[in-house]
Order: sequence, then structure tokens, then C-alpha cells
Amino acid sequence: MSEIDELRATVETLAAKVRALEDQVEIMQLVAQYGPAVDSGSGDAAAALWTEDGAFDAVPHLEMRGRDDIAGMVHGPGHQSLILNGCGHVLTVPHIVVDGDEATGRSYALNIRWDADADRFRVARVSANTWRWKRTSHGWRIAERINANLDGTAEHRAMLAPPADDRPTP
Repeated sequence: MSEIDELRATVETLAAKVRALEDQVEIMQLVAQYGPAVDSGSGDAAAALWTEDGAFDAVPHLEMRGRDDIAGMVHGPGHQSLILNGCGHVLTVPHIVVDGDEATGRSYALNIRWDADADRFRVARVSANTWRWKRTSHGWRIAERINANLDGTAEHRAMLAPPADDRPTP
């Protein structure tokens, strides 16, 4: 292999790594926007994080299909009462696996609420999340999010397990 060929191969390798890092950062930024959007009551901004036909399942309470459903949840009386009484949706950095123009991941979400009687915040809910993201003409968007309480249910805990082909080898 000539020096020029080695240089080309090195540049191609570096370009691929930079693109992979850019994808990861863009997806993390997408996830990071969710909490502030819903906690500020910005339903349209929250809904815009999803693809047009994106799905959001808050197991077992609510299945949302499409941006209108997601915006409607944020603008609805249940969510509005949460944020008016003091609430924060805090999502952890997801583990992300990018495969071309699609990606999958898993993370935690915490729902932290103000307890006026105790004059402090309390963690009201901790949940497992699985994600599917798609690259669109407007950048990465959420295609599907499944959010299930970590209430001891085996299926909910299993959402956090890495796929067999993603586990570190001993």
C-alpha cells in the first residue's frame, strides 16, 4: 500500500469516527431536550423531537402515536397539573447503538416532584426507557420511546439489559 493509499485510508477511518461521534452527540442532545420541553409546557417543542409518526408509550398509562398525541399529552390536564405543582423530568444519558440511519438505546428517566408538605423534592418515579431513533432530513428524531416504571416488573427491568451482541466480553 502506498503512502497516499495509507493516508486516504486513515482519513476515511477518521471521517467515519467523526460521523459516529456526531451522531451520538446529536442523539444525546435530542434526549436532553425532552425534560426542559415538557417541564416548560412546550408541547410543540416536545412533539418535534419525534418523527411525524413517532410513538411514545408510557406503560401502562398512555400510548401516543404521532406528534399531535405527544403535544396533547403535554398540554393536557394531567401533565399540566404535574408541572404547575412542581415537577422535573430528568433523563439520563442513553446508551446508543447507531446502525446507519437508525439507532437504538436504553436509559433511565426520573420524575422528581415538589412536595410542599415536606418542603422538599422527592423522586416520584424511576423508569426504564428503550429508544429507537431515525436520521431524517431534519436530523435525528425519536421514532419510538417506551417508558416503563421500574416497579419490580421483570419485563421492565429487562428493557435495560444490553443486547447479547452488545455485551462486553470477559
